[in-house]
Amino acid sequence: MLTWGREQLEHGSESPRLDAEILLSYALGINRAAIFADPGKSVTEPYSTHFMGLIAARSDGQPVAQLTGQREFWSLVLKVSADVLVPRPETELLVERALARLPENKQAHVLDLGTGSGAIAIAIATERGDCIITATDISRAALAIATENSGTLVPGRTRFAHSDWFDALVDTTFDLIVSNPPYVATGDTTDREIDFEPAEALYSGADGLNDIRRIIADSPAHLAPGGYLLLEHGLNQAEAVRGLMQDAGFDGTQSFKDLAGIERVTEGRLG
Repeated sequence: MLTWGREQLEHGSESPRLDAEILLSYALGINRAAIFADPGKSVTEPYSTHFMGLIAARSDGQPVAQLTGQREFWSLVLKVSADVLVPRPETELLVERALARLPENKQAHVLDLGTGSGAIAIAIATERGDCIITATDISRAALAIATENSGTLVPGRTRFAHSDWFDALVDTTFDLIVSNPPYVATGDTTDREIDFEPAEALYSGADGLNDIRRIIADSPAHLAPGGYLLLEHGLNQAEAVRGLMQDAGFDGTQSFKDLAGIERVTEGRLG
């Protein structure tokens, strides 16, 4: 059954074997190691039908994380759904840079804008126990997922607010603002998987920078002196993001490459 699943995904997935293993273990309600412990075991009904349905959905481009309802990020297992962006490995770079700007054993006020599943806020909370973390999203459905994840993984550590970027954050300032905002150019549909994810978490105008422009322009009013803004962005956007930060009064702007060698995160310090 595993071989059949892998063959079905050869042209619909970049990792057909891994996807088939994850989906078969999910259908059977066992971990992946158990599959290899008894490779000759037959898959009977209703598990075979369930597995075939999962493979069909994956062949159509639906993300594995949506099919299983969970995704690992920063060694944390997060609940996900079609209401949130599936956390990507490259976003861990954003967490790494945030931690580099947040000294251990020192209280700091942190804001995660557009939290989605809560991945970034929760990852920071696990590493910096003294930080006071606020996370926002315009989607109430996403906030429900993030709140559940936080309650499971870091109970009581994160405050959530329904907000269109800074709109609900009146007279509040932070030491660090972090965001993985929408940055895909409208009409760019080269990745089939993103068709299954919420468009409002992905697309941001003709050049993909509409939301980034707004966040950069409004951040100075919500940052303490010397505070940092860290943004994830897309391929070939780093130079533009650095320029926007500089125009908004940020110093020391610099971009950092992900494991694929792409400038993925840009940060700046409010002078």
